[in-house]
Amino acid sequence: MMGRLIIFTEHVLGAGKAGARAALTGTTLTLTLPFERRQKARQRARVAAGFEIGIQLPRGTVLRGGDRLRAADGTTIEIVAAREPVSTVWCRDLRRLAQVAYHLGNRHVPLEIGSGWVRYLADHVLDAMVAQLGLTVVHHDEPFEPENGAYGAHGHSHGAPHDADARDDSHTHDHRHAHDHSHAHDHSHAHDHSHDHDHDHDARHGHAILFGTARQHTNDRER
Repeated sequence: MMGRLIIFTEHVLGAGKAGARAALTGTTLTLTLPFERRQKARQRARVAAGFEIGIQLPRGTVLRGGDRLRAADGTTIEIVAAREPVSTVWCRDLRRLAQVAYHLGNRHVPLEIGSGWVRYLADHVLDAMVAQLGLTVVHHDEPFEPENGAYGAHGHSHGAPHDADARDDSHTHDHRHAHDHSHAHDHSHAHDHSHDHDHDHDARHGHAILFGTARQHTNDRER
């Protein structure tokens, strides 16, 4: 097994996820990863047994603790969510807790939500914001399993798959999303109808101009 790089291409949801855990055969290994690494669809990693493996999954896949990966030869790996520094906010007042979650969500922060608490990866700037809202932050180490959402979670499938080699996919969901929004529409319309309407672009209609016939425009001028 250690003489060649085993590539794992199949993602099997763990117990408790949507769908029952599939029947697995072959050797089972464990791979402990923090949340950042569990968002990488293409990477190399070192399993607990000490050798390196390759991971090639559909882009946008997020691995959860308890999930498994399977290679073509039946070898399986169980994913273990690593303990990492997190900030947890406890509050019995659900309205105030929702307020904190709202402000964190506005910053596109991956957020784990429990009964009476919310949790995010430790960040002193976010901690200060929560303190300004009048709540206390508790720092500790825990496996981080945030909600599925626009971050990552995210089965984004932005574009074509990566190259076939299992190199470290270092861009790890850069959530700027490159929304340039310039749209490059150029809106010149290039319709030289010679009826000389001024394109007043009434705000109520945006740029959806009603193109009447030349005869209609002529009649309007004659009135």
